[in-house]
Amino acid sequence: AGQYSGKLRIPILAYAIVEAIIGILALIFHNSFVAITDGVYLSLLPGIDSALLAHLIKWTIAAMMIVPQSILLGMTFPLMTAGVIRRYPTNSGSSISLLYFTNSIGAAFGVLASGFWLIKHVGLPGTIMTAGLINILLALAVWIVIRIDPAPVTEPLADKPQTPNHSNRLLLLAAFITGMASFIYEIGWIRMLSLVLGSSTHAFELMLSAFIAGLAFGGLWIRKRIDIIQSPIRFAAYIQIIMGILALLTLPVYGMTFDWMSSLMKTVSRTDEGYRLLLLASHGIVFAVMLPATFCAGMTLPLFTHALLKTGYGEKSIGRIYAFNTAGAIMGVLFAVNIGLPYLGLKYLIGFGAALDIVLGIGLLAFAVSAGVVFRKQLLATSALSVIICVATLAFTSLAPSQLASGVFRYAQTHLPESKRIYFYRDGKTASISLYGKKDEELTVATNGKPDASIHYGSDGLHTSDEGTMMLAAALPFGFKPDAKVVANIGMGSGLTTHTLLALPQITRVDTIEIESAMVAASREFGDKVRRAHSDPRSKIHIEDAKTFFSVNRSRYDIIVSEPSNPWVSGTSSLFTEEFYRRIGNYLVDDGIFVQWLHLYESNIQLIASVLKALGNHFSDYAIYAYDFDFFIVARKTGNLGPIDADSIMSSALKDELVKVDVRAPDDLRYRFVASKRILEGFLRQPTIPANSDYFPYLDLNSHKAFFFERIVEEFKINHSPLPLLEMLAPESFNDSRELSAADYFLLDDWNAMAEISLAVLLQDNIDDAGKLSLEVKNRLSALITASSHCDRENYASLWLANWHAVGQILIANLSRHSAIMLWDTPAVRRCMAKASPDITRWMTFYQAVAERSPARMGALAEKLLQEQTGINKNLKTYLLTSAVLGRYLSGNTGTSLELWRKHGPQIFSSLQDAPFYLQVLVHMVADNASKTAVSPTP
Repeated sequence: AGQYSGKLRIPILAYAIVEAIIGILALIFHNSFVAITDGVYLSLLPGIDSALLAHLIKWTIAAMMIVPQSILLGMTFPLMTAGVIRRYPTNSGSSISLLYFTNSIGAAFGVLASGFWLIKHVGLPGTIMTAGLINILLALAVWIVIRIDPAPVTEPLADKPQTPNHSNRLLLLAAFITGMASFIYEIGWIRMLSLVLGSSTHAFELMLSAFIAGLAFGGLWIRKRIDIIQSPIRFAAYIQIIMGILALLTLPVYGMTFDWMSSLMKTVSRTDEGYRLLLLASHGIVFAVMLPATFCAGMTLPLFTHALLKTGYGEKSIGRIYAFNTAGAIMGVLFAVNIGLPYLGLKYLIGFGAALDIVLGIGLLAFAVSAGVVFRKQLLATSALSVIICVATLAFTSLAPSQLASGVFRYAQTHLPESKRIYFYRDGKTASISLYGKKDEELTVATNGKPDASIHYGSDGLHTSDEGTMMLAAALPFGFKPDAKVVANIGMGSGLTTHTLLALPQITRVDTIEIESAMVAASREFGDKVRRAHSDPRSKIHIEDAKTFFSVNRSRYDIIVSEPSNPWVSGTSSLFTEEFYRRIGNYLVDDGIFVQWLHLYESNIQLIASVLKALGNHFSDYAIYAYDFDFFIVARKTGNLGPIDADSIMSSALKDELVKVDVRAPDDLRYRFVASKRILEGFLRQPTIPANSDYFPYLDLNSHKAFFFERIVEEFKINHSPLPLLEMLAPESFNDSRELSAADYFLLDDWNAMAEISLAVLLQDNIDDAGKLSLEVKNRLSALITASSHCDRENYASLWLANWHAVGQILIANLSRHSAIMLWDTPAVRRCMAKASPDITRWMTFYQAVAERSPARMGALAEKLLQEQTGINKNLKTYLLTSAVLGRYLSGNTGTSLELWRKHGPQIFSSLQDAPFYLQVLVHMVADNASKTAVSPTP
C-alpha cells in the first residue's frame, strides 16, 4: 500500500474498498475453512509419507486461508493514514499518532469483546462474521462521508529525499528492530504471566489486550508533541533506551506479581462477583508489567513514520515503516519461541529484547551525534548508564524456579514449600515445565506451574491419586478389547500410562504424542517408575500436536488414550471437541476403544455434559469409570461396549501394576462404573447443554471460571446415590455379591466398608463391634437395636423409623444385593417386625423390595407410600419418588413412571433442575424412552 498509495487519487476511497473486501472474505471464511480443513485432515495429509512435507502442506494451506485477508488488513492503516494526511498535511505527525492510537485501542477492545462476549454468544463463526459486517459497514460509512464531504484533491506528499539515503535506511532498520524487540517482550511476558495468572484463554486475552492498549496510549501521548519535536531521531533514540530499561525492570516487578496474586487468591470470594474481581485485578497485574515498556513502544511507529516523512520520502514512508515494523515483529516471535525460550530462558529472553532496544537507541544517538544534534559526551554517558542498569538488573534479579513453579494462581503460594526441591526446570517452546518434590517421597511434574502428574516414591506402599488415574487409563480399555496390540497415548505427563501399557507383552507398539519436548525430558526424572516409556523399544515418543500426528501417521490403533492437561488450559480444550472426536474415530480399528480422561474437580455438570455430548455424537457407545475425582470415558467406535471384562484384566500382567494402586480384584474395577451412554443420553439431549466444539468452545470459555470456583462435582457419581440406581439400570455390569479391596481414593469403598461393618453390628446385635464407624452412625445403630424391642410403642416406633431411614438407605445402596437382603435376618429387624405397627411394616416392606432390587414391588410400594405419607420430609419424598419412577420404568410402565414425576415432582422441587442429579438423569432417561415409544415427548 505504501508503494502505490501515492499513485491513488483518493487513498481513503481505496481504504473503503479494501475494508469491504475484507468484510466479504470474513463472511465466507467459516464455511471455506471447515471444508478445507476437513479435506486436509481426512484426505490430503493421510496420503503424505513425509512428516516434513506434511508440515509444509499444513502451513501452506493455513497461509493460503489467511494471508489474503492479512495483506488487505496490512493495507488499511497506510491507506487510511495517507488519506487523512492529504487532508491535514501540516499536522502529519499528529494525524499518524491519532490514527495509530484509535486503530490500536480498537484492537484492544476487540480482543476483550470477542473473548469475553462475542464467542460466548455467537461462537467463532459468528464472531468472524460480526467483524466482517463491521468492515462492510465501515466501508459504507467512509464512502458516504466521501460523497457528502469530498476532500479537496491534493497531491501526495513529495517523494524527494532531502538527506542522505542512509538515514532512510536507518529508520527502516530501526522500525524492524523495535518491532522485533517488542514482540520478544510480548512472548516473554505472556509466558511469565501465565505462571502467575494461569494459562487460560481468558488470561491470554487479558495479556494481549493490555499489550495492545499500552501501544495505543503511547501513540496518544506522542500525538500533541510529535510535530514540535526538533529531532525525531534523537527523541526516538532516548525512547528506545528508556523502553529497553523499562522492559528490563519488568523482571523485578514480575517477582512482585506473585505476592499480588497470592493476596488476591486468598482474598476474593469464590462467587461470580469474586471472579469478576479476579479478572479485573489480573488485568491490573498485566498492565503493571507491560504498560511502561509498551507505552514507549507505542511512540516508535508514529515517530519513525514522521521522521521518514520529514526526509521527503513521501507517502510510501507510512507503508514502509509499518511493513518493516511488522516484519520485525514476526522475526521476534520466531526467535522468542524457537531460540529465546528454549536456550535463553525467560530472564535472558527479556534481557536480549532489552539489549536490542538499547543498542538501537545508542545507534540512533550515534547517528544524531554525526548529524550534530547530540554531543558525544551525551552519547558516552547514556551508553555507560544503560550498560550499568542492564548489568545490575540482570545480576540482581532472580527468577527462582521454586517461584515460577509455585502455581500461585491455584495454591496462593509464592514459592514451593522449602521441603520440595526443584529437580528440573525448562522454558519450552509451548510451556515452562518443572519437576519438584523429594526423590524418596513424591515427585510432581507441572506445566506453567499447574501440576500434571505426581508419583510416590516412599517405601510405605502408599501411592498418589495421579498414579491410580494414569494406571487405570491404561488398564480399562483392555476390559473391552483384551486382544489390543497397537496403542496411542495422547499426553506424556509422567510417562506412567505408557509404562503401564507396555507391561502387557502382547503390545507391539505404543505411540506417545506430546507437544512439548521439555515434558518428555522431565518425565525421564521419574526413573524406574516409568522406565518402559523411555527404554522399551516398543515405545515411540513423538513431539507433535495430536491432530497433525494422527492425520500424517496413517496408522489405525486398537486403543487410543487421551490424557491432555486440564481443559481450562488454553488450547487443551480442542482435544475435547466434536471435531476432534469425529476425526479421532478414523484412526481406530472398527472395534477400537477410545479412552478420554476428564476430572470432577474444578468443574461443573454442564462442562462435563458438553464433553459427553460431543463425544457421544461420534461414538456408538461409552461407559464411564471413576477414580477419586478423575474419570474415564471408555468409548467404542462401533457396536455396544457390553460389560467390562474385569477378570481378563486382573488375570493379565496388568494386575501386577494395578495392585500398586489398591486395585486387587475384578470388582475393584466393576464398581468404579459411574454411567453409560444409554443412561445419560436422555439428560444430554437437553438443548440447554451445547456439545463442546472448536467453533463454539463452551469448555474453553467456561472452564476457567469453574476452576476458580474450586467445586468438586461429586453428584456426577450416581453410584453414590441413596438407591442402588446403577445396579438396577445396568445389572449386567455388577455382581450380586461384591468383593472390594480396601483402597485409598475410592469413595465407594469407604461407603461399602461402612455398610459391611454396620451389617456385622446388626447381625451380632452388639454395638461394641462398630469399629471405625462415625459417632453418628454408631448412635443410630445403637438406637435401632434399643428401639427394636419396643416397636409397638409410639415413641419407640418413631425412633426406629427415623434411624432406619437414615441408616437403612445407606446400607441398602452400598451393600450387595445378597448382603442387603440379610438385613431382614438381623435380630434387631426381626424383633421389630414381630410387633411392628402397620406404618413400620409398610416402610420395611418397601425397603425390602429395594434391597431385593425388585422393580415391580419397589415401584408399587413407593407409589403407595407417596400417596399415604403426607408429613414426611423432602429427603424421604425424594427417595420415594425416585424409587417409584425407577421401579415403574424398569417394570415396563414408562408412561406411569413419567406421570409419577409429573404428579409429585412439582410438589417437591421447583423444577427438574432443582432435583438431585441422579433423579434428573433418571427422569430424562424415562422421558427419552417415552419419546421413542411415543408415550410422551418431554419430562
